[in-house]
Amino acid sequence: MKTLPMYFLSLVLALAASAADARLYEMRTYTATPGKFEAMQARFRQHTCRLFERHGMANLGYWTPLEEKDGAGARLIYVLAHPSREARERAWKAFLADPEWQAVYRATEAGGKLVEKIEVRLLTATDYSPAIAPPGAGGPRVFELRTYTAAPGRLDALQARFRDHTLGLFEKHGIRNVAYWTPATGDPGAEDVLIYLVAHPSREAAGEAFKNFGADPAWQQARRESEEKAGGSLTVPGGVKSVFLQATDYSPLQ
Repeated sequence: MKTLPMYFLSLVLALAASAADARLYEMRTYTATPGKFEAMQARFRQHTCRLFERHGMANLGYWTPLEEKDGAGARLIYVLAHPSREARERAWKAFLADPEWQAVYRATEAGGKLVEKIEVRLLTATDYSPAIAPPGAGGPRVFELRTYTAAPGRLDALQARFRDHTLGLFEKHGIRNVAYWTPATGDPGAEDVLIYLVAHPSREAAGEAFKNFGADPAWQQARRESEEKAGGSLTVPGGVKSVFLQATDYSPLQ
């Protein structure tokens, strides 16, 4: 009997594990007030993450962009999971009304607000997204958050290419698939955006892996055939964005 490549086996197992993932994911980006980034992180580390769990919000991962420090524009990006949109609404209401959170908020904001801006995206897992790894699995490594904006009417074709080709080829070249999402139905980008998270041993390894991936004849054929079938590029010009991330010390996913 012919043995299947390991990257193909891992993909099959990931697909099976994620088939029933109907949770609502919440990606939140906090831009700290200049000079308050460490204080904001300390509040998450010491209080917020625990209180999230108290109210049924599952902490999945907390990251900071590699290039950003405690200055203007410093960001924290994190992902929570909820059983449903309704559960999310109940959880946030209970969290904000929690006397312990209110006391923590007052104490930590006494010298000025810690957060300058909050961005929220509600997401659902694609049918090919791997199961999220258990807490602490995988480190040390760097993460890469990639956002693709599909050309009009071509999100399904883009997803088919990821499902049928890209995920397996990523694993072949040492790019670890972590999670794949699209914005929740009715939210901005639901019709044309794919957001995914991959991991690399290092920033340098990421560059080498994508170089080898791009030169792989199997990828070149998959790209060529998918674009011929769709009648052009599956993404809009400039529609691929990437940011490299490092997990915080308090992130469950490392």
